Amino acid sequence: MSSTQEPDKSPNPPIEEVEKAVSEHSNKDGTIHQAELGLRAHRKHFFAPFDPAYAAAVHRDAESVEYTPEEEWTVKRKIDNRVLPLVVCSYVFNQFDRNNIGNAHVLPAFNANYGITNNDKWTLALSIFYVGYCLLEIPANILQRHIGANRFFFIALIFWGLASISFTFGKGYPALIALRVLLGIGEAGYYAGMIYYLSFWYKRHELALRISLCMTGTIPGTIGGLLAFGLVRAHTPVLEGWQFLFLIEAIPTLIMAFMILFFLPSFPFSASFLTPRQRAIAQARLNRDQKPQSHGGMNGWAGFKAIVTDINSWLFTVLYAGFNIGVATIAYFLPTLIRNLGFSSINAQGLTVAPYAVGWFMVLFQSWHSDRTKDRGFHVMGSCSVAFTGYIILATTVHRSVGAAYFAMFLVVGGVYSLFPLVMSWAANTFSPTSKRGVGTAFIVSISNCIAIAAPQIYFDPETDFRKGHAISAGCLVLACLMAFTIRTRLSMRNKKNRATLAALSKDEKEKLDAKGGDVWDNDPRYVFMT
Repeated sequence: MSSTQEPDKSPNPPIEEVEKAVSEHSNKDGTIHQAELGLRAHRKHFFAPFDPAYAAAVHRDAESVEYTPEEEWTVKRKIDNRVLPLVVCSYVFNQFDRNNIGNAHVLPAFNANYGITNNDKWTLALSIFYVGYCLLEIPANILQRHIGANRFFFIALIFWGLASISFTFGKGYPALIALRVLLGIGEAGYYAGMIYYLSFWYKRHELALRISLCMTGTIPGTIGGLLAFGLVRAHTPVLEGWQFLFLIEAIPTLIMAFMILFFLPSFPFSASFLTPRQRAIAQARLNRDQKPQSHGGMNGWAGFKAIVTDINSWLFTVLYAGFNIGVATIAYFLPTLIRNLGFSSINAQGLTVAPYAVGWFMVLFQSWHSDRTKDRGFHVMGSCSVAFTGYIILATTVHRSVGAAYFAMFLVVGGVYSLFPLVMSWAANTFSPTSKRGVGTAFIVSISNCIAIAAPQIYFDPETDFRKGHAISAGCLVLACLMAFTIRTRLSMRNKKNRATLAALSKDEKEKLDAKGGDVWDNDPRYVFMT
């Protein structure tokens, strides 16, 4: 007697879903989805964005790639070796072009050529730089996200490089004002854009040290002081020393623009110096830290609305503005302050080197220790205190003791310059999704630099050795310190609240949260703020 077997009537999943599940399970190498699209992302024209399918492919490969700590270390070293040298060099040349006017100002020939006859004209020329800078900061960041970092920074370096080299041949006060405005337009978006760019490559606790290596004014301040000390002595029938200063320091910027265009990768998913597996690893290690997306997410307008309604962005803006008063003035006034101690114009150039060199070690130590301890707030308050002490010494002893005043400049330079990588990495780690982070860093820099328009005006008292200006700078640092304490307290409370919210969720609710794709937003209870 034969028995007939009933057919299995249980529903079978579609063939496509089975194939996808098998593909994801077997994609431990992290290359399958990239292989389907080809080896390299292409664009239609210079201003065209990358095909978002390539970004999506890398993100999908990153979800299933498996790798060892040694492989992650290798990928990070390759990123360091390719990205950091290009960013460091571009920033050094940026600071040359921005701050060489401070070295030139101590030379009578420069002041005579551009009609700088009093302190009011000098401070106006410094302030006008920030007008275009403020207006174009956020649009520049949106453009960078659209066309990619290498093309955006190429345009920026070419623009401000040409503006800088034009100082060599300009004449008269109107020309000086026009060139300073053009220089500010060219540099709009550069600082915030670089922070935004680096956040695509590094984990949150790796970011402050990299920013300090890439974007601290102490390195170009040291080199720029040495160059100025030598170049201002040059003289030919055609060019004077101050003209050589602008010419020699602008040419490398134009060369660097092409280096950036050809060798700086725009995004991790388009990095040709990494293999497809390494691109997946580069993305995966960030996904497990913060899940940033280089494409997709909210648009620029939605990101702007999210930023202006977030109280954290305003707190960071006040914090940045508080210490940026010092950054916006010390770079321009340091040679003048040293000359006023009784040194010659040429020797004042050379004496700027030591404060910047010592400040560089403080910047590195603060950033390294901040990353190591995963703390931002206390380190920010510490740097504010160091710079505050320096300004108080300057305000009270600059007219009585040359040694004390010169020592105070070491404290000021080290304190204010160490704040930039700490604050900007902290801000970048506070905003999510990635599109909000990009607009957020640009917003902070833009609004703060609107305040920086007035920064040079606080040095209105040359007859009293700028003591009132030093006192105002010290007061601004007190405000910055209070803001750092407020932000740290607020974010600590947010973390505590998020932990309580997660603990109260059921297993199904947690799984539903984890099933969400893309960035973890900063209003998600899973988001952990750095404090």
